[in-house]
Amino acid sequence: MRCIDLSQPLNQDAPFWPYYPPFEVKYIKRKAEHGVNAQYIQTSNHMGTHLDAPRHFVTGGMTIDEIPLEWLCGPGVVVDLRDEMDDLAAYTPKMIEDRVEVKDGDLLILHTGWERFAQWGKTPDEERYIHLHPGAHPGMVDWLLEKKIKIWGVDCISTDHPMNLPIGRFLGKGMHGHCDRVRALCEEKFGAEGMEELFPDSAYQLTHNALFPHNCMHIENLGGDIFADELQNERVVIGCFPWKFKGGEAAFSRVVAFPDADAG
Repeated sequence: MRCIDLSQPLNQDAPFWPYYPPFEVKYIKRKAEHGVNAQYIQTSNHMGTHLDAPRHFVTGGMTIDEIPLEWLCGPGVVVDLRDEMDDLAAYTPKMIEDRVEVKDGDLLILHTGWERFAQWGKTPDEERYIHLHPGAHPGMVDWLLEKKIKIWGVDCISTDHPMNLPIGRFLGKGMHGHCDRVRALCEEKFGAEGMEELFPDSAYQLTHNALFPHNCMHIENLGGDIFADELQNERVVIGCFPWKFKGGEAAFSRVVAFPDADAG
């Protein structure tokens, strides 16, 4: 069975979430001295391709090891949204449904094209990748719940729009002013009324706060060969394989598409 990798590489060069500690790795044994190579790592969970479990935002919520295996591998779709995605775009249910049929319970992968700005993408640009990525329109929340989606993912650093994150609210406030630049670009893009409608205070970290209580969880930082022609707007079997992290609020994951499998 053919496999197409939808995962980004992970090492000390990978961009990490603002304010979180980076990935650190070092050798603690080397072949010449100890007869074996062994490495030690220290990292947060929220970098590279990773799955967020409800425990990330819900005190007592489901942890990585508690996710049913059948939720992690099964029929799904890869939706190609690249033609409508630019800096700070908001993707909507209509954009998705105009391209492909999404069935109840599918694993849903959104290809915005932003993986090209990640560290190992075709045109790496860390600031653009972190500060200006597309994010979910508020209408995504009810739609995902109606579709009974348990696992969905994006090729961006977050499922939430930068204006619903520290990036657009307070990142660099009083110092580098990253958030002020992001807000100015958003106001130019959506207008004052649009900003009020799309990004009210109550929508802060919307897809995390509104979906995790319903065990609708997401994968962030997808990449790999997500751009493969045979995946675009097609039904495929998708697998998300986190390590069995007992009590984990998130976990690094290998995400794979199986284009030859019957996805219904």
